[in-house]
Amino acid sequence: MRKLDRYIGSTVLLNIVVVAMIILGLDLLFAFIGELDDVEGNYSAMDALTYTLFTLPRRLYDMLPLAALVGCLIGLGTLASNSELTIMRAAGVSIARIIGAVMKPLLVVMLAGILLGEYAAPYSENLAENRRAIAQGSDGAFQSRGLWHREGDDFLHINAVQPDGELVGVTRYRFGEERRLLEASFASRATVQSDHWLMQDVEATRFQENGNSEVSVSAEERWDVLLSAELLRVVMLEPDVLSLAAIWQYQGYLAEQGLNNSQYWLAFWKKLLQPLATLALVFVAISFVFGPLRSVTLGQRIFTGVLVGFSFQILQDLLGPSSLVFGFSPLIAVLLPIGLLLVMGAWLMKRAG
Repeated sequence: MRKLDRYIGSTVLLNIVVVAMIILGLDLLFAFIGELDDVEGNYSAMDALTYTLFTLPRRLYDMLPLAALVGCLIGLGTLASNSELTIMRAAGVSIARIIGAVMKPLLVVMLAGILLGEYAAPYSENLAENRRAIAQGSDGAFQSRGLWHREGDDFLHINAVQPDGELVGVTRYRFGEERRLLEASFASRATVQSDHWLMQDVEATRFQENGNSEVSVSAEERWDVLLSAELLRVVMLEPDVLSLAAIWQYQGYLAEQGLNNSQYWLAFWKKLLQPLATLALVFVAISFVFGPLRSVTLGQRIFTGVLVGFSFQILQDLLGPSSLVFGFSPLIAVLLPIGLLLVMGAWLMKRAG
């Protein structure tokens, strides 16, 4: 029976890997073509290719659930088409035993997803974004997309954060009472010290109450701000790319500042529950093979798998922002699509049994 488990598991795992490589290759190709639209000035086609390749871990992490769904459909569907599943059932192998054999390689896929999401994807995505920002020219104000951030009465725009924590291109707007602009400044660089930041090449414009303004230039200037280098590396990335630890740290910081952290809670629950989502998708795939897809062609199985996977993704993408707009818990937005998958899979398995 162990040989049978290994045979089923290896067949499913091989198909998941093949499907993942095909989807990843297509995704990288289309992403590179899209990135070529931003090629201008110092940002060359080679920079666009390098950026695209650095985003590979994040792209692989995002499409692992779909790859697991389609790969399982193809693997088990091939066994069904060759009547191997029928022979196994006739020999007394239960559906539960076959499901267990499929779930063993799925654990490998889920572990790979956790490692990618927690370590590889955040690190490589940070390198990708910063390399692109610097290549596009981050030594001037708003020379790259960068990020906006608020701390107290200060509004900040940072072009890039280097891996060592150095900031490139820092624009600050300081407001007073009644949201009156008091000062606007730009620094080409900022490095973290023991208890503050040291800004370099600072150009500042201070606005006085009588309407006059005063411009000053300094080689160095102390900057007292609560943001650490670690938090800045976090805020440079989209919430979905961050590790669970980074999301937890930054949502706590936002809560302390009295800012809305719902978007980060949504990203936290999506990342935490992604293994469960992958499990639910594979469970549906198994129920399809033993139910309505047991005697259809390979193309129909692939089409069904892609349709279910995209429907699941679209539902999550609709419910997630809806939870931010209408104020219900992001956990509900993440759990509801997973629950629907599990209910559908259980219903199909009951009919097949």
